Amino acid sequence: MEASTYRRALPEDAIEFASPAGKQMFAEALAAGGLDGYFALAEQFHTQAEPAFCGLGSLVVALNALAIDPGRSWKGPWRWFSEELLDCCVPLEQIRERGIDLDELACLARCNGARVELTRAEGDDERAWRAALVASARGEVVVIAAYDRAVLGQTGQGHYSPIGGYSAARDAALVLDVARFKYPPHWIGASRLWAAMRAIDPATSRSRGWLALRRGAPDAVLGFSLSCGADGWRGLAAEIAALEPLLATMTDVGELARLIAPLGHHVVARDHGAEEARAAVAATRVALHRLALYAPIVAAVGSEGADAAALLVLAFAAQLAPRVRTVIAADVSAAALDVALAAQLAALTAQAAALGAVREARSACADRCAGA
Repeated sequence: MEASTYRRALPEDAIEFASPAGKQMFAEALAAGGLDGYFALAEQFHTQAEPAFCGLGSLVVALNALAIDPGRSWKGPWRWFSEELLDCCVPLEQIRERGIDLDELACLARCNGARVELTRAEGDDERAWRAALVASARGEVVVIAAYDRAVLGQTGQGHYSPIGGYSAARDAALVLDVARFKYPPHWIGASRLWAAMRAIDPATSRSRGWLALRRGAPDAVLGFSLSCGADGWRGLAAEIAALEPLLATMTDVGELARLIAPLGHHVVARDHGAEEARAAVAATRVALHRLALYAPIVAAVGSEGADAAALLVLAFAAQLAPRVRTVIAADVSAAALDVALAAQLAALTAQAAALGAVREARSACADRCAGA
């Protein structure tokens, strides 16, 4: 039988949240305005459900703290985020086995209604990190840090946790560690955490970093997302990269639809049995069918694959030939883009842009949880 473990002691330079010193730091930071964002997070603070779910656990805290409606049922009549609902980019079985990387976590946040800014701790300038801490402390964003535990003298490797506050006087961040079975929430020097985020992952030759999350369009329930499938987020990026040289050469919408249609299975309707999500899917389809470009797409690929092809054409519009971009822009403008379709396209376009970043990085990022 495998030996079991009950928690671990924090390294000396980490100050336990509930200790006298931790309480003193909390009081000082509260008085200085460094904990305005703390209370929404504290309401939703959550222990990750699986050893490899630190990214999902952190995202659950963030999405619920941002008061984003998942548009899908959790238990009974209640709509609420939990790890099992975060399946729009990577299958949960894969995450359970190998964790999740920073790009995939950003994908999950985007397709669940958050606006996301991903920053890697590269270079020597910590000012962007301090700015993110200040914004988080003010409650303007929710920050999730991706860092290497070993650099902090903790056991384990890659880990994610939300940042609950910032003490400017002591230059320390409050880490709301979602592996509460292992380490309690604690204060740690901002530069120490920067170093842990900056540590080079030998598998990728890239640093880790952080996500800054904001609430997306109010009351926008997303009906569709890009799902990576069995080959992972980078597998989908590779598929798109193979088509990329041709995307910019197509001048006919029908030809473009035929080119992009094989990727249609990555466009997934996410109704999950919830009436709100079904309504979002239906509203998006109705608005899509009203666009002038929809008829030539149907003629090119057939009605069964037309919705997915049309959404992909719109999502990747920035990569298309100028003539096609002009046609699409005029079509969308003339249609006075429906609210549901506008929110959906904003989310899909953000996912497409993230895939572009993945392609440019040419990495197989391993910012993953290793047993919490």
